[in-house]
Parts: sequence; C-alpha cells; structure tokens
Amino acid sequence: MPPCYRMRMRLFVEQWRSGQRETCQEVSAVLVEGESLRWQVGEDFPCFWRSGCKPMQLTTSLEHLPAELLSWLKEEDLALGAASHSGEPEHVARVLRLLRHFRLKSQQLRCGAHLPLNESARDRLLHRRLPATTLHSNCSGKHSFMLAASRHQGWDLNYLPLEHPLQQANYRRIAEWSGQAPGTAIDGCGVPTFHLPLVAMARAFSRLAAEMNVEGSLAGRIGWAMHRHPWFMSGTGRLDRAVVQGAKEALTVKVGAEGLFSIALPQRNMGLVIKVHGGTDTHLAVGVRAVLEELFPGILGESPWPWAEVRNIAGVQVGERRARWVQTAMDAGGPVSIQS
Repeated sequence: MPPCYRMRMRLFVEQWRSGQRETCQEVSAVLVEGESLRWQVGEDFPCFWRSGCKPMQLTTSLEHLPAELLSWLKEEDLALGAASHSGEPEHVARVLRLLRHFRLKSQQLRCGAHLPLNESARDRLLHRRLPATTLHSNCSGKHSFMLAASRHQGWDLNYLPLEHPLQQANYRRIAEWSGQAPGTAIDGCGVPTFHLPLVAMARAFSRLAAEMNVEGSLAGRIGWAMHRHPWFMSGTGRLDRAVVQGAKEALTVKVGAEGLFSIALPQRNMGLVIKVHGGTDTHLAVGVRAVLEELFPGILGESPWPWAEVRNIAGVQVGERRARWVQTAMDAGGPVSIQS
C-alpha cells in the first residue's frame, strides 16, 4: 500500500532590492486553543522564550506582594512590568516611580544598563554625554517587581539565580501553563529564560487569553493592562504596539528576542506564537502580518506597515520585504498544517 501524504504549508519572508532577492528567512507559527493545536505552519521550532514570558513572570512577582502595595498600582504600571520598553523618558520616569513606591533604588536592580532602544531617547543621552542606567534597560519594569517581591518575602535580593525562590516559582508557572518542563539558560538581563517548542508557548498564551475572561484574575488583569497600554508595554514605532493598535479585536502581544512574537486572543481563548528561524526582527514584522491575515483575514485592517519597506540611509525606499507561502508534500509521519 503506498504511503499516505498530507500537505503542509511553509512560510518565508524575503527581502528584495531592485527586483532581486537579497535574503530569505523561514517563519514558523502555532495556534492553540486551550490544550488543542488548531493550526501550524512550519516546524514546531524549539527556542528560548526570552522576553515573551514576561506576563507570566510578572504574575508570579505580584503573587508575592501584599494587597496594599498592589492596590496602588495603575494599569500602566502593570504594562510596564511586563514590558520590553524603549527607554523613553516616560518609561524611565515610571520605573523610578515604581521603585520609590516600593522604597527601592535603581542601583539595586540587576538587569544591567544599556542605551535606550528608542533612537530619540538614545540620541538625547549621547548628546548630553549622560550614561545609560538600569532604568533605561528594557527589562527594568520586570526587574523592579522581582526585586520588590524578593524584598517583601525576605528573600535574597540577588533574585537572578534559578535556585532563588522567586525564579523557582517562575519555573513552576511556566511548566504548568506550557504543559511541559522547560529547559533553562540565562537571559540577556540575567534572569532565567526558558527553552520550549512553539506549541508549548502558544499553550501558555492560550491560558493567558482564558485568564483575561476570568473576573479577578491577576494574570488577566496584566493581560488587559498590556492590551490597553501598549506604549508602556513597548514604545514609539514598535511592532507590538502597532499590532495591538491596528487590530480589529482585542489582542495582547509580547515580542521576544531573536524573532519571536507571542499573542493572546481573549475573544477566542487562543494563543498564537510566531518565530523567524534566523531571528531577524525586520522579517518578523512581515511574518506576523502574514500569519494574522492568513488566520483571521482583515484583522489588521489597513494599518501602515513600515517594516515591509527597505530604505537606505537617506530614507529612500530601495526594496521591500514580502511573505511567500509554499505548499509541500510531507509523509504521514511528518508535520501537518491544520488549516483554519
């Protein structure tokens, strides 16, 4: 009996310049509803979640803080706590406000310092010959809550090691929400990062979407804060902010390093994770739009998408990035695309 073949799709984002292809990056994506895989393109690419799991890490920190401290927090503070922010002045000011509320100092943060991700904020520092501080770190919001939780619990204020009680609680949450024990390594900001297949990450974001529909849920409150205040979760001109603002339905999204993008869809109780294999963020933006439009046509409307344009130093458009879908035959034992 001949082998049974099924069809699956592969997605590539290509960069073209003067009508000639310059680069090509494969994109994988997985859509999960509850525990069930609903759709997949490409391989279930195992990788590090990096900043993609910040909503879960913030949930853990908040669970270890007293109610009287949490009652003071605004939604913007929660969005910042789950952010990879751009280091713009209002981001920095709000992190400093958080630290003062918790009676902590920026010198106690262990995220390290780097120049702002936002070009204008970066140029302002350089023009004034001012050094970047931990407040400018895109992870300073998350670290502020980790430090506050550790201090309140009487734990070691060096909250970075995997053996620290807070990081052990984070590990348990990631394992529970994703449905499997993750691998670990050290993230760019020093805390543990988690290695999982995309389907496990999507399962966790499906859980986040479900929590957003549960009254009184702490994780749900964080999810809605990220949705309602995408600038505090991101920054000016950033992809994740553009997706939230351009979408025709409520989305909570989180960018991760090396071409990773996680989305919670609370109206559908679904989680979607997208990964550019080569880790290129410019290609990620085109891949994110292609996947969302394939799954939910019209969800982004006519929102502008500058990342599809290739421009030179003078700002002149000299090329474009575009998605290309390819259908391939796979053996019955291989990956299968579940069409929407």
